[in-house]
Amino acid sequence: MPIKVGTDTAGTRHTLTVGSQSVEYYSIPAAEKAGLGDFSRLPAALKVVLENLLRFEDNGYSVSTDDIRAFSEWGKNGGKNPREIAYRPARVLMQDFTGVPAVVDLAAMRDGIKALGGDAQQINPLNPVDLVIDHSVMIDEFGNPRAFQMNVDREYERNMERYQFLKWGQGAFNNFRVVPPGTGICHQVNLEYLAQTVWTDTDQNGKTVAYPDTLVGTDSHTTMVNGLAVLGWGVGGIEAEAAMLGQPVSMLIPEVIGFKLTGEMVEGTTATDLVLKVVEMLRAKGVVGKFVEFYGSGLDRLPLADRATIANMAPEYGATCGFFPIDDETLRYMKQTGREEERIALVEAYAKANGFWRGADYEPIYTDTLELDMSQIVPAISGPKRPQDYLPLTNAKEAFAKEMDTTFKRPLGKEVQVAGEEYTMSSGKVVIASITSCTNTSNPYVLIGAGLVARKARQLGLNRKPWVKTSLAPGSQVVSAYLEAAGLQEDLDAIGFNLVGYGCTTCIGNSGPLQKEISDAINEGDLVATSVLSGNRNFEGRISPDVRANYLASPPLVVAYALAGDMNIDLSSEPLGTDKNGDDVYLKDIWPTNKEISDLVNQVVTREQFQSKYADVFKGDEKWQAVETSTGETYDWPASSTYVQNPPYFQGMSKSASTVSDIENARVLAILGDMVTTDHISPAGSFKDTTPAGQYLIERQVPVREFNSYGSRRGNHEVMMRGTFANIRIKNEMLDGVEGGYTLGPDGQQTSIFDAAMAYQENETPLVIFAGEQYGAGSSRDWAAKGTALLGVKAVIAENFERIHRSNLVGMGVIPFEFTGGDTRKTLGLKGDETVSIKGLAAVEPLQEVGATITFSDGAVKEVTLKCRIDTAVEKTYIENGGVLHFVLRNLAQAS
Repeated sequence: MPIKVGTDTAGTRHTLTVGSQSVEYYSIPAAEKAGLGDFSRLPAALKVVLENLLRFEDNGYSVSTDDIRAFSEWGKNGGKNPREIAYRPARVLMQDFTGVPAVVDLAAMRDGIKALGGDAQQINPLNPVDLVIDHSVMIDEFGNPRAFQMNVDREYERNMERYQFLKWGQGAFNNFRVVPPGTGICHQVNLEYLAQTVWTDTDQNGKTVAYPDTLVGTDSHTTMVNGLAVLGWGVGGIEAEAAMLGQPVSMLIPEVIGFKLTGEMVEGTTATDLVLKVVEMLRAKGVVGKFVEFYGSGLDRLPLADRATIANMAPEYGATCGFFPIDDETLRYMKQTGREEERIALVEAYAKANGFWRGADYEPIYTDTLELDMSQIVPAISGPKRPQDYLPLTNAKEAFAKEMDTTFKRPLGKEVQVAGEEYTMSSGKVVIASITSCTNTSNPYVLIGAGLVARKARQLGLNRKPWVKTSLAPGSQVVSAYLEAAGLQEDLDAIGFNLVGYGCTTCIGNSGPLQKEISDAINEGDLVATSVLSGNRNFEGRISPDVRANYLASPPLVVAYALAGDMNIDLSSEPLGTDKNGDDVYLKDIWPTNKEISDLVNQVVTREQFQSKYADVFKGDEKWQAVETSTGETYDWPASSTYVQNPPYFQGMSKSASTVSDIENARVLAILGDMVTTDHISPAGSFKDTTPAGQYLIERQVPVREFNSYGSRRGNHEVMMRGTFANIRIKNEMLDGVEGGYTLGPDGQQTSIFDAAMAYQENETPLVIFAGEQYGAGSSRDWAAKGTALLGVKAVIAENFERIHRSNLVGMGVIPFEFTGGDTRKTLGLKGDETVSIKGLAAVEPLQEVGATITFSDGAVKEVTLKCRIDTAVEKTYIENGGVLHFVLRNLAQAS
């Protein structure tokens, strides 16, 4: 389907000839000459957004000349001009955990539009959508040559219903491609293959148009591709569905923080050490809702793989994205990864012609800046609960001991004998060591480094400790190709880091069960077991239900911790073990030099590997090709499926919207603290048969062994409603000393949040949630908002919100409010037995302050002022319609 661009009223459309190809493009320098403003010193990240508006500049596309002039005002105003704009990304990226419910919603919308008298074929992606199946493989088998095949077999056994559904979607919808299981992680596949940096397409007049490659993705780490100068960020599934259906992303022109990198990395440090420091610095700076752009002379010595690692963790430092402009290193990486020579030439020519190129004189205007000399980076980890909890390796042992005293409040020295084994378990033992996640496995320098650590350890006779569950889950098949070419996979295998699958695994909580005897010992002693992983998230309860302390580390350090087996060992100064002769072996004895690593990377990482592994990326293996599915424009929902069910969002929906409804006499479902993440709200990972979700499956004769994970069942709203706010580590302040998804029901008795919500729904009682700072941090989990809405929550009142979750709440018709005037849940003395009313919402305007009445159980009344976080006029329209998808569906039905 051709792209539709706006009318070129300012004469900004020009022709660019590169070799034998001739393309049209929208010129920012031409816009300056046309008198639309001075854009010369805009950051490259913001120029991408500006070009987008130039291309769609036309009243029919909700873009005006004043919107374009606003970017010039941004520069004049010191990097600030929060004007609302309509931005249209070129494409959408999905993974299967968030992608399945998005496709479920599209299928439900086809049913919904037919019920409203429309045509099912109106529900089709207008922009290209790629869904990569990467979140489903779990580590059941590890530490042996059979691990990969056995985990793949179990993956298909568990997920056949979901894969049949996705295959139906691939055939039923236009512009929708599926990358089958066992290929890689969506962000790494995007970085290595899908992304083009400069995109080309045919417009409505049949002309080829070049423009910046942009996207939104249903995973917060979509930001990784910003390392390749592709502007993209994570959104919830509902927002992505709207984008693929042609709706613009409503946003304010962002502030852009410049992060200047100088110097170069020193011996013994890795990109992971660098990014953990960057996360700490930017979290302290405060960049939520802002773009971060990296610049400075340090970029001249920073490989694109390192840039991608930094861009990947933008959600961890809170930014919308972490952008790296196009330069020589961008072109080098594109060539290495197998992009066509014509495309690479176009990227260079376009970037230089349109002002996107980072040269030696690149020094834009930024809203604010900070600086880091990379020569000051030291080996480090982060933990035990947050990515920003940065720890130089020299401090790690001492910090863990302090955490035991202050956070976990448990005796450090307690030991429990493991049944049938010759060792004991105690707090601090590393029970999971996982090389996982696109964050680091996209980077050959740290993967080769990990392999060399394994080789040197093997030569000295070291091995992983027997209680450590080790795994290697690369983000793409290319990783296996170069590890095997270097002979390093054999060394990794020898100490237990066998290939377990190509997917996210431990990083998203799919670490699989621990050995039963180890799990029993941990629970018997109430021990603080630890994990060390090369991922990006280490929130409570995420990695494993048996593990309380989780640490992020570089792949080489993951190997080292597997050898040491204990956080109570100072890796920087104490021995990891003994060699064949009984002599102590220290980290420095097995750590490779930077030259060893780079020489091997240059030798074994080749263009041909990328071209070979991605040649048939959409074809899949025999297992995928054998998946049978239904056909037809609407889905034949299997009544017995516990994975895919028709959600209730559009059932009984009217053809017209209404005003925003007041909230009257709402009860409190939960009072939550600071930094409540989307993992707390909509938990990833496993769940037990005693939970509401477990009971639902037991009632449908699903054995516990087949429960799979919450993420894999996101296509079934019945499971996910029961999983909302059910994280084992969530703390509802309405209850003293209680962890898990519990609250007080209408009768004042403790019960599960799900059961309480259903009881309130029977009485038609609206619900609200109170929370602290950074509510909704973490992954772009649309179910954190969907589950909230389905439980009957009408408003969330917090001190402040993380960007994606706030947007998702609006997209599901739930209104976010923020306290003002120093009020908090604590200063108000909230206990959870109050009623809350918020009136005047029918006439509310974006970001308006409104009054709320809180009535306490003793009859006392408190009037407070709340800031309504409906941020834009478009978002108000979404709330009036009950959500963004309802808005789209009504418009399409009316158009037909």
